Amino acid sequence: VQLQASGGGLVQAGGSLRLSCAASGRTLRNYGMGWFRQAPGKEREFVAAFGSDGSTWHADSVKGRFTISRDNDKNTLYLQMNNLKPEDTSVYSCAASARGIWLNDPRNYDYWGQGTQVTVSS
Repeated sequence: VQLQASGGGLVQAGGSLRLSCAASGRTLRNYGMGWFRQAPGKEREFVAAFGSDGSTWHADSVKGRFTISRDNDKNTLYLQMNNLKPEDTSVYSCAASARGIWLNDPRNYDYWGQGTQVTVSS
């Protein structure tokens, strides 16, 4: 499975971005999917996850601003990010979990895409 994240960029505070994570090599319909981010010098942080049963989870820090979604027909995961803040600046990565449980824990993911940089200026 290969995951390709895209959509990052530079945006002013209050702006929006939409990240995409396209999968190839295998259908991810039965996988749990997630977004994580990591800023320089910091640990990887859970952002949002989408279970194979349609359940979604969002970190408290992004609730009400970010929305995770997926299109199984396109084998693609999305992260809509609104009202961005400077503290959202980070490298965002997508991941797929065959086990599909505890999706807020990066250790439960089997496949990772390369990150896409999101920079929010104040």
